[in-house]
Amino acid sequence: MYQAGLILEGGGMKGVYTAGVIDFFLDKGIEFSSVYGVSAGACSMCSYLSKQRKRALDVCIDYLDNRKYCSLESLLTTGDLFNVEMCYHLIPEYLNPYDYDTFNQYKGKAYSVATDIASGRPEYFRIRDMRKDIDKIRASASLPLVSRNVKINGKYYLDGGISDSLPLQKSIMDGNRKNVVVMTKETGYEKGPVGWLSFWLTKLRYWRYPRVASMMAERHMHYNEQAAYIERLRKSGEVFVIRPKKTGNVGRVEKDVKKLKALYRQGYADAKMCYGEMKRFLES
Repeated sequence: MYQAGLILEGGGMKGVYTAGVIDFFLDKGIEFSSVYGVSAGACSMCSYLSKQRKRALDVCIDYLDNRKYCSLESLLTTGDLFNVEMCYHLIPEYLNPYDYDTFNQYKGKAYSVATDIASGRPEYFRIRDMRKDIDKIRASASLPLVSRNVKINGKYYLDGGISDSLPLQKSIMDGNRKNVVVMTKETGYEKGPVGWLSFWLTKLRYWRYPRVASMMAERHMHYNEQAAYIERLRKSGEVFVIRPKKTGNVGRVEKDVKKLKALYRQGYADAKMCYGEMKRFLES
């Protein structure tokens, strides 16, 4: 196990890129002492730490035709675009069983990043027991406007990407001198401001929690600052980054299985291509 941090960015269905990267890690037996998952990255983190190869991809693509998995019907009837009962209970407990025992053998520390919608601050939830802590994963992946608020210890949370899309600084503060960042946005990507309609819908939906709308309005600036910070550290050899080289055509809620499989293969190939360089970085 490398005494290093692994940061897994979110990005909705673009997270199948990360699924490819972590499957390569599993094939090579690569483990990290600390893993930080944000949104879709938190979901991929689960299968990575249970060492279930291809599970992160299968969970994304196997149920796309099931209206109870991700659909307008689910959003209208439950308040969640991604059906909570199916995603966080039916799939891990019955359809694609989660290996809880293997996860429990993980000797490192796992964190899911969520946003406290009252304060607007990120919360780094330590995942110790996947059965008991599943709502902490759900909170990290609960997209604003299309998900219900997730209540944990009396507070309400949403998507971790709202407040900390790329928690490299948290990993460094935790003492990780070496870090590998897996990004789902292509090289040269720059996030633009949220559209006016989304902003006003957010403002109306979360009128009791004004920090949500203000953070969404500022999110692109924070993200671009974080990405620039990571790029500076990458150039100076202080962090290792794996990310797509070119613009993909996979949407945040993608239904095209061919596109998703192609992005998964790209993630695996990119990780394989830079394996030697990453190994030298981690072992130097």
